[in-house]
Amino acid sequence: MQKHLTILTALALLATTGCKKFLEQPPDNRAQLDTPEQVSRLLGTAYPNANYMQFMELASDNALDKGAGDQQNSLADPFTFTDVRDEEQDSPEFYWNACYKAIATANQALEVIRKASNPGAFNAQKGEALVARAYSHFMLVTLFAEIYDPATAATKPGIPYVTEPEKEVLKQYDRKTVAYVYEMIEKDLLEGLPLINEKSYTVPRYHFNKAAAHAFATRFYLFKRDYQKTVEYASLVFSDGNIAGKLRPWNTRYLTLTYREMFNEYAQATEPANLMLIETQSWWGRYFINSRYGMNSVKRDDIFRFNVTLGEWAFSNHTYFSSSINYMIPKINEYFVRSSVNADIGLGYVMVPAFTTEEVLFNRAEANLYLNNATAAMEDLNIYASTRINNYNPANHKIDAARVTWYYNTSNVRTGLLLTILDFKRAEYAQEGMRWFDILRYRIPVEHITAEGRIYTLTGDDPRRLFQIPQSAGESGVQPNPR
Repeated sequence: MQKHLTILTALALLATTGCKKFLEQPPDNRAQLDTPEQVSRLLGTAYPNANYMQFMELASDNALDKGAGDQQNSLADPFTFTDVRDEEQDSPEFYWNACYKAIATANQALEVIRKASNPGAFNAQKGEALVARAYSHFMLVTLFAEIYDPATAATKPGIPYVTEPEKEVLKQYDRKTVAYVYEMIEKDLLEGLPLINEKSYTVPRYHFNKAAAHAFATRFYLFKRDYQKTVEYASLVFSDGNIAGKLRPWNTRYLTLTYREMFNEYAQATEPANLMLIETQSWWGRYFINSRYGMNSVKRDDIFRFNVTLGEWAFSNHTYFSSSINYMIPKINEYFVRSSVNADIGLGYVMVPAFTTEEVLFNRAEANLYLNNATAAMEDLNIYASTRINNYNPANHKIDAARVTWYYNTSNVRTGLLLTILDFKRAEYAQEGMRWFDILRYRIPVEHITAEGRIYTLTGDDPRRLFQIPQSAGESGVQPNPR
């Protein structure tokens, strides 16, 4: 079945339909949405229920060819920098469609609010809808368009920024520019953020709560290179001053957990580090260890063996292997939902920590570097290291100017600290796909070599860094990315 931008509103509405027979439904289900509680239920589906981890991780320098394992298109194509031929879950096309479906839901909620007789009663819902709409568009423009650069953003094609429910077949869309998309994201984010009210949520960590919205703002402004705002929004997340207590306790409490307990703990709403979680339809919970492409002992050592503190990563305590080539950290826990009680088939799901306190800390540290505040950046990096290095001792492991310049063989302290941040992030998010963001922002080249010796190279300006616009979107006038 063809997928179009133009049918996404219908899909979003169908997601809210009950179990009554079709003919028993009112002709227009939108008439049912007339209370804040009903709009809140609708907004539960305003988040992309698709997973980016697989195709982002396998395209990055965190993956190598292990020589054996699962190698279907959705795994092999990102590794070889080929347009992914699959359109099912864990593919770029599936993620594209899920984002626009989430956007359609947000737009439907906003239309209900605009037409309500008492729109002020829906402020919390309006805030969530606007920030959720901004988030999906941000992920789309990041993955399917050129990374933001102030010098080129006004000329590079963006992605369609959709602000109204679709009411016509095959509506045509213009990609406009990256600059325009960023302007619209910022507009929605700044309008929506003050309206968010966590009292409207049953489980705030499954929605854009205040901390998660501030975390999103730090990511957005870091990408936009507005470093002062990045620092300001990050500081709101850590307003109580207890930074270490909000980070994952890898070198303390996590040490006592078995790998099964780690699987259950990592993506829980009760974990303070998880600011927002999104349920996604995904098989990455099984393929991240069994894929032919990914982490083996060589890549494990590449990511985890050394770091600027000269201490041992606590991640090594929870790096497991099922064979000599299949290594994993127990983060990505799949739960299988059968299609019916007695069925042997169904769908896999993975809970994704979309925003974490660790990312906020990294974003603030990097922004402070560009604001010429290396001291503040080092303070944040030392707080992070205190929760990640085995037997951490400030006397032995403290990050300072002398250490980073020596370790990275540079005379420039900022360069050394930036490399520290990138290396720390690479270790922190191994197998979660987040390394791809830094590869995009800093145009880091990637080289993949197959077991047969074939070399695939992605240079800093390679057009294949942009995942391909789905062919079906072309019927709505969305032009593909060049190849």
